Amino acid sequence: MSYPFWFKPTFFRTQLFQSRLSRQITAWVFFSIVTIEGVLFVPSYGRRQVEELRRLEAVSQEVLTSVKVDIMNDVPQQDILSRVRLREDSVIKGVALHGPNGELLDSIGDPPDFAPGVFTQLPAESFWQRVTIANPAGMSAVRTRNRAGTHYDVAWPSAKPNTQYMLAIRHDATAVQRGMQRYAIGVAFLVIIISAFVTLVTLLVLQRIVIRPLLLLRDDLSVVGEAIAQSKKPDFASLQQIAGNELGEVASAFGDMYDRIYQEIRDRLEAEADLRLEQQKADRLLRNILPEAIANQLKDNLSNRNLKNREAIATRFETATILFADIVKFTELAANTSPTALVCQLNDIFSAFDAIAEQHGLEKIKTIGDAYMVVGGVPSPQANHAEAVMAMAIEMMEFASQYEMGNDRQLCLRIGINTGPVVAGVIGTKKFSYDLWGDAVNIASRMESHGIVNRIQVSEDTYQRLKEIYTFEDRGYLQIKGRGEMRAFLLGELQ
Repeated sequence: MSYPFWFKPTFFRTQLFQSRLSRQITAWVFFSIVTIEGVLFVPSYGRRQVEELRRLEAVSQEVLTSVKVDIMNDVPQQDILSRVRLREDSVIKGVALHGPNGELLDSIGDPPDFAPGVFTQLPAESFWQRVTIANPAGMSAVRTRNRAGTHYDVAWPSAKPNTQYMLAIRHDATAVQRGMQRYAIGVAFLVIIISAFVTLVTLLVLQRIVIRPLLLLRDDLSVVGEAIAQSKKPDFASLQQIAGNELGEVASAFGDMYDRIYQEIRDRLEAEADLRLEQQKADRLLRNILPEAIANQLKDNLSNRNLKNREAIATRFETATILFADIVKFTELAANTSPTALVCQLNDIFSAFDAIAEQHGLEKIKTIGDAYMVVGGVPSPQANHAEAVMAMAIEMMEFASQYEMGNDRQLCLRIGINTGPVVAGVIGTKKFSYDLWGDAVNIASRMESHGIVNRIQVSEDTYQRLKEIYTFEDRGYLQIKGRGEMRAFLLGELQ
């Protein structure tokens, strides 16, 4: 059996009252009706209370008709109240007779407590405490009700001009007070029932024509981002049944907007994907030219649009180990080899050297013709940079011993190593180059140029770091250009 949408139990729990819009509408409609009913109820409550009190007053007037007649007939004041008898169940609880100046002449029961001046001045209290109105005969009656609402006192002046008596009566208003409370409670309950019913009916109607389409549109909006990310267009529930009103126009506009945004975002994502691909290629190319840490630093530096705030990338390293390697008789080889074959051979050799350097955590600096330069401890500090550079030099010699240059020629290397402080940095504005400077670099180059074919020659600084690990041959002092005599050591013969 199918039920209308508003009759389903989940409707009230999931849609009607959990919606912020529903709660706001509920509050405004409910409190608006309560306020209007309250404004109408207050005057009616006052009129009804006055009517009930006037009924008490009418009862007392009928009961005390004889007293009024005695006053009109000039009966002596001591006999006026002598015939009055008050029953316990009577609404009249007390009677008092006042003289011309307001003085109390006689009383029975629980007399009213009017002050003497109340009969000569009009009262100034509020309606609920004391009200003075004119009676049909042109005389004034003074009415007073205590705050608890249990006593209602009324005082009438004598209708005879030459008689100055004032008759005051106290009424039991407890029944009126209870009746008014029941009346107020009943009216309040009725107002709440009517307000709740009108509010619920209003919400049911609004749910059908406003809230439900809005919730569908909200749900569709919540899946837009995911749908775009997944490159698909979902079947929006808000577009299945478009109403012929403003909400329907909003839903249609939402569909059109999504189509435009979807296409624009797809175009932008494709452009960004292409840009990222090009950026990745550029990053890979930059990292092939420069060390990764230096490449990242250079990118951050270049991203600064303020040219004045760009800083030069340079760092001093207190200790590093530099290796220079040179292919022996490369000039003779180049003269007898075609350019393509020569470049291919150099690529094979230096690519092998690059792999060895990466394996030992060393940084290739550059190649100049047939010369190869690598450093340890730069740009990232390395505690065992001297050991790593020596291990690379040994593997380079082993590679050279196994590499055939063609025409029965063997690859021969001359390697020089030195350890010392250097300065490393990036130079250039278009073709960037990461290079090393310092006396330690020059000495490493001299160790190579003054070395022996197929041998590894190191300076005394490098020897001191490696003498406990490797066996060296002391070559004594060599005459080094620009430095004079320097002690050099050859690594022991490789087996």
